Amino acid sequence: MLSTMQDYPLTVRAIFEHGERVYADRRVSTFDGTTIQQTSFAQVAQRARRLAAALVRLGVKPGDRVGTFCWNCQEHLEAYFAVPCIGAVLHTLNLRLFPEQIAYVINHAEDSVIIVDESLVSLLAPILPKLPTVRHLIVVARSQESGVRVQGSGGTQHSALGTHDYETLLSGEKNDFAFGDIDERSAAAMCYTSGTTGNPKGVVYSHRSICLHSMAVISPSSFGLSPLDQSLVIPSMFHANAWGIPHAGWWVGSDLIFPGRYVQAEPLSRLIAMTRPTFAGAVPTIWNDLTRHVEQHGADLSSLRLCISGGSAVPRSLIERMQKLGVRLVQIWGMTETGPLAALSHPPVPCEPGSEADMAWRTKTGRILHGIDLRIVEGETILPWDGAAIGEIEIRGPWVTGSYYKDSAPEKFHDGWLRTGDVGTVDPLGYIQITDRAKDVIKSGGEWVSSVELENHLMAHPDVIEAAVIAVPDDRWDERPLACVVLKNGAATTLQDLRVFLANRVARWWLPERWSVIEEVPKTSVGKFDKKVLRQRFAEGRLDVVVVEK
Repeated sequence: MLSTMQDYPLTVRAIFEHGERVYADRRVSTFDGTTIQQTSFAQVAQRARRLAAALVRLGVKPGDRVGTFCWNCQEHLEAYFAVPCIGAVLHTLNLRLFPEQIAYVINHAEDSVIIVDESLVSLLAPILPKLPTVRHLIVVARSQESGVRVQGSGGTQHSALGTHDYETLLSGEKNDFAFGDIDERSAAAMCYTSGTTGNPKGVVYSHRSICLHSMAVISPSSFGLSPLDQSLVIPSMFHANAWGIPHAGWWVGSDLIFPGRYVQAEPLSRLIAMTRPTFAGAVPTIWNDLTRHVEQHGADLSSLRLCISGGSAVPRSLIERMQKLGVRLVQIWGMTETGPLAALSHPPVPCEPGSEADMAWRTKTGRILHGIDLRIVEGETILPWDGAAIGEIEIRGPWVTGSYYKDSAPEKFHDGWLRTGDVGTVDPLGYIQITDRAKDVIKSGGEWVSSVELENHLMAHPDVIEAAVIAVPDDRWDERPLACVVLKNGAATTLQDLRVFLANRVARWWLPERWSVIEEVPKTSVGKFDKKVLRQRFAEGRLDVVVVEK
């Protein structure tokens, strides 16, 4: 009979207390655009315990939801641990949602407390009268003034709302607040999807799922984080647990570097020079902007042993440009519902770093991660892993959600599998190649056209900054691709030049006849290309479309 010792619970408390005890001297840094606020794991742990005590004193009970409306910073990390360690649920609020969506997710989750950065109070204040469940607002003030007053629109305020200054609240508590036992299957955190169609859906992460996801992130076959690392946390802490980096980094004693609101290319390059991180993650748009900045102005990125990129397809051209700067960029894949990591594109062994084969593997969507089970289906038919059969990707695993919070959404689940909405192939080695989102597929004359592949080839052109390809109606072929491109300022490249450029890279019948030059590809709240906006603009006649056939 197995010992019950092996049933020791997998909880956020276990992650927290291990980092607190074993890596007390490791550092947490927060950037304010000019200087860096730096402290130790031990000091962050003490403050997290004081925050926990303050929340309990304010009446927060196990199971209550505590919202955070903050940038990536030390105080957000303190909430990452304090809230779940008292048995409450950390609800990270996406500050880039529309106000009505923010109000919806707060009310749907029934948050009782919100921790908000003072710079974001003006975004939250107008909807405060519409949030009946919120009893307390805790303001993280960057100035010396405390006791911040928060008013709603028209000078009114939620009548039952208590407003507190974060530092003043912590100053009244002791450093040694003791956490109780927690069921590993209870909710630790929740995050709502970005709501690209309909209302955002709530995804709940259990203590167990966070621990298992963190173990996967720490693994050498994924991010390989260790005490030798300084991790730059660019992925938003308000979305999908910042890709698991704060939990995993704390657990193994990696220094954690938070950029605050300064994720633009110029301040980010300065932060990298100041802190010399070894690891970082970001969406492709951020890496693309940083790469252009470094190519134009110069910067030393040599400290970075590994960078990861996800959220949308990573063009080969971006991987190659970063390689020239001495940075190894690896593509990852996942979604809010998968915790989020599900696959990453480390090449198989043997593969010479920097070789053509190495580059080809890294442009794949990713190799399915240990702990995740995957299949591709067409209707009720399960397709083979042969690298050719195209179907929708379905996955399951110990950190993959099986339902949404207060929303059954049966269309998203299939016989115990999560329907990802991504369409693509899987080869015998478990490498995924996504060709489209199910809602973005282009079927021309009964044959598939990959918008993702067209976009990646277009963004390999030196004068193309961004490209998005959508399906539009066609009398003869049912659908044809429309290529929307963002060109560099002053570029002499014509649309005819781009079509010729593509002609050497894709099948002739894939070549778009319809083109549109746009100022910027619309983005979702988490930085993904938002093609539904382009489709809407086309339907309303608000895209200037040019026909180029030869």
